[in-house]
Amino acid sequence: MSEPGGRLSLKRKIYLDLKQKLIQCVYPPGSELNELLLTAEYSVSRTPIREAVSQLELEGYLKVLPKKGIYIPDVSIDKVLQIFQTRLEVEPVTLRMAVPYLNVEELIEFRRRFQEPEPDLLKAQQLDTEMHLYLIDRCGNYYLTEMMHRLFDDNTRVVIATGQTKTKIHNAVVEHTEILDSLITHQDPEYSAQLLRKHIGTCRSEALKYFSSDQYRNYMKETKAKRGNDL
Repeated sequence: MSEPGGRLSLKRKIYLDLKQKLIQCVYPPGSELNELLLTAEYSVSRTPIREAVSQLELEGYLKVLPKKGIYIPDVSIDKVLQIFQTRLEVEPVTLRMAVPYLNVEELIEFRRRFQEPEPDLLKAQQLDTEMHLYLIDRCGNYYLTEMMHRLFDDNTRVVIATGQTKTKIHNAVVEHTEILDSLITHQDPEYSAQLLRKHIGTCRSEALKYFSSDQYRNYMKETKAKRGNDL
C-alpha cells in the first residue's frame, strides 16, 4: 500500500514543481521538454514524469506530440483576450461577494505596499496578483476561487513570456489605491466593483497596445533567436 501512496506523493511534487517552472517561464512557451532530461533532473524513473506531464497536458500547459516529444504551447493573443474577458466579468462579482469578509488592516497594508516604489517589475507584478487574489479568496465560493487562481497562473505566464516584466506598460498604483480606499472607507460595494472593472479594462487596453508595439516585436524576435541558439 505504501508504494502507490509514495508514487502519488512523488508525482504531486514533480507536478507542482514543473507547473511552477512553466508558469514562471523557466521552460518558456514555444520550446520543448525532453523526458530523459526531466528524469535526470528529478532523479526519478519515467513513470512519475509521464504522470505529471499527462496532468499538465490536461490543464493546457503542455502538448505531447506522439513520436516527437513534449511541446510547450506558445502564448496567443486570443488567450490574452480570454483572460481579460473572464476577469472583466468575474472579478467584480467576486469583489461584491467578498466585501463583508474583508479585513481593513490588511487592506491598509496593501495600500502601503503599493505606495512604496518597487523598481523590480516582477515583484511589482507579484504584488498586483497578490492583491487581486486576496480579494477573490474572500468571496466565499470555492469554484470561483479555484477558477480564478488558474486564470492568474495563466496571466502570470503571459506577462513573463511576453516581456512585460522587462518594461512597465502600465502604472496601476493610482487605480489600486482607489479600489483599496473605497473598500477601506466602506463605500458602496457596487462602486468598488466599478472601479475594479475600470482598472481591468485599462490593463486590457494597455496590454493590447503593448502587443502591437515595436518593443514587443523586438523582444519576441530576440527571445526566439535565443531559443534557437539554445537548441
